[in-house]
Order: sequence, then structure tokens, then C-alpha cells
Amino acid sequence: MNILSFIFNDLLYYPLFNLMVFFYNIIPGHDIGIAIIMLTLLVRFALYPVNTKAIKSQRQLQEIQPKMKEVQAKYKNDKEKQAKALMALYQKHKINPMSGCLPILMQFPILIALYWVFLNGFKDESLAILYPFIVNPGHIDPMFIGFVNLSETNVVLAFIAGILQYFQTKMIMGNKKEEKKEEEGKEEKTPEEKTQDFAQSMSKQMIYLMPVLTFVIAMSFPSGLALYWAVTTLFAIVQQHLIMKKTKNKEIEVVNDK
Repeated sequence: MNILSFIFNDLLYYPLFNLMVFFYNIIPGHDIGIAIIMLTLLVRFALYPVNTKAIKSQRQLQEIQPKMKEVQAKYKNDKEKQAKALMALYQKHKINPMSGCLPILMQFPILIALYWVFLNGFKDESLAILYPFIVNPGHIDPMFIGFVNLSETNVVLAFIAGILQYFQTKMIMGNKKEEKKEEEGKEEKTPEEKTQDFAQSMSKQMIYLMPVLTFVIAMSFPSGLALYWAVTTLFAIVQQHLIMKKTKNKEIEVVNDK
């Protein structure tokens, strides 16, 4: 338990908190909102390669979904052959099905640490954990751009965080329409296909559920968390757009070369 506490506090929470206070000290006007934005961007840039790998892996898995369904239908009565055929499909397309999940799991401790940083950042007693080389401001002014108190809930920031979450989730689920068109001609579906349809239906509901959940959570905590979530989600949207655009350009170049 002491090891876990050391990893979380000494390697994640304390460094991130000290970075936020450092930004707060050097920013003209000492705006904690801008300090939160700078810290969020720093973390997002540090995790950029990891998130890029996860996004690319997710896109690759979406592209081979029709072939995966063919394999599942072909070996629907033999789970062992089905598993081997799926592994062969992954190897053929050089895809690791876990590569999209592992980077996300790696980020959870960092996200939890950031949560505590923004939750405790406005408490004067939290400044006791500052490193000796970080100037202690004595008190952190919770005002962002002069009129938003980040130590209190804010419906506008919560709403912005929810809207951005909607667009990000929609981008992730954006390739489902083509799959639906391909399946419209099928008359009878196997139990596995029905299960997959149910899972897809649930995932589509997440487009609307996630923004609502984000809004509710943002309205339950200081709006510093909502600001962080809005910035990190906007960054994720831009990153995903750039990766998708780059991938499409490469696909066009390959087609033109042929």
C-alpha cells in the first residue's frame, strides 16, 4: 500500500500540483485558469504519442470489422477455430487488438492525479506540499479571466465540457453508418450478430449519455475540473482530426500510386 501511495503521490500528484503552482506564479496576473490550461496542454502533449497509437489502433480495428464478422460467421460453431482465424487476421493486418486499450489504461493514474490537483488546488493547506524551489504564493486566487470562480461550480463551463464530449464521442462512433448499410440486406442474423448489434446500439447511446454524464459530473465539482475536461477534450478532438486526415491522405496517395 505504501508503494502505491508513493507512486501516486510522489510520482504523479505532487509533481503535477507543483507544476500548476509554477505556472500560476509565472503567468502575468496569476490566473489559475490559464495555469490549468497550460498544465492540461503539457500533459496532453506528453501523452500525444500514446494517444496517437490508441487512435490509430481503434481506426484499424474499425476498418477490418467486416472481415472480423465474416470470420465469426464462418466459425460460429467452433470457438477455437474462430479465435485462431481472428488472430491470423490481426497478424495479417499487423494489428494488436490490445494496443488501443493499454495506452488508455496507462493514462488513468495521471487523470486521477490531475483530478485531485484541480480539486485541492484552491485550498491554502495544499500549498504545504510545494517543493522548496517553487515559490509559495500563500493563496491561490480562484478567479479565471476575472469573473469565473473555478473553486465553485459553473453551468457554462459544464455545458461546454458536455458539448465537446458529444463531438468527441461522435467522432469515435462516426464510422458506424457504413456498417449498418452493409447489414441491411441480411435477412437472418446469428445470435452472435444479434449480440454485436446490441453492443453497437449501446455504444451509439454513449454519444448522448457521455455528454450528459460529463455535464452532471462537472456540476458536482469545482469548475476547475470542467475547464480541464473542456481543454483536454478539445485537444483530443483536434488530435483525432489530424490523425484521421493524415491517414486518409496516405490512403489517397497509395491509390494514386497504383
